[in-house]
Amino acid sequence: MSPVTANLHVQQNQPPGVPPLALTGERTLPDVPAENYWFRRHLAVYEWIAERVAGLRVIDMACGEGYGAATLARSAASVLGVDANPDAFEHARLRYVKPNLSFERGLVERHGQPGAYDAVSFLQTIEHVANPEDVLRHLRGLLAPGGVVYVSTPNLLTIAPSGAQKSDNPWHVREYLAHEFRGLCESVFGSVELYGLYHARRLRLHEVALSLGWDQIHRRLSITNQFYDLFNPRIRAADFQLSSRRPMYNALDFLAICQ
Repeated sequence: MSPVTANLHVQQNQPPGVPPLALTGERTLPDVPAENYWFRRHLAVYEWIAERVAGLRVIDMACGEGYGAATLARSAASVLGVDANPDAFEHARLRYVKPNLSFERGLVERHGQPGAYDAVSFLQTIEHVANPEDVLRHLRGLLAPGGVVYVSTPNLLTIAPSGAQKSDNPWHVREYLAHEFRGLCESVFGSVELYGLYHARRLRLHEVALSLGWDQIHRRLSITNQFYDLFNPRIRAADFQLSSRRPMYNALDFLAICQ
């Protein structure tokens, strides 16, 4: 990989004193142009949850770079972001400084104070763990009475090739079908509501264009790179939509609301 190409996969324009993170595939990052689609896809779910945790005590497990915990802190009374990776932790604590936001290094299987949180977010990580039931039981134990755990994961059917048991992401241990993910969550929680994440607005229009043969057109005109160099940076969180009413088989990701 050339230095120019490598720089496209490192965070750009970070505040003074904040070490940029490199894109490894383990976590998504803001400020990496090549990663904008995935960042906005994950951010859309954080923003949806942020609307539902106003005034609450929240712990964001496996918080990664910290952008999600910072998003939740816009409305929550307090947010604790937890991640085991030392580089991600150092970056997060230096970049996202708010009175109601803090970060700690720790393992998702162990960290947190039992009964101390009104909401737990655990997004795009359960596919990384070999002991998902144990992790979910630990997260349940962190809840105060009436609390909620939000868990998201990619849909096997839309992340992996047809018929494959898993995508080629080396960080993923297991990827789930909708009924498998629901069953996993229901094995620990008494109430589970499942949502799917779908394309909306400009991404939905792009899907329609692809169904009408846009792939062949841009290749024939030799404008593929030019088009997507313009299109991808313009993707926003609003170009994704959560729904509990659409078919789950073609959702991009699943979000379980567990109590």
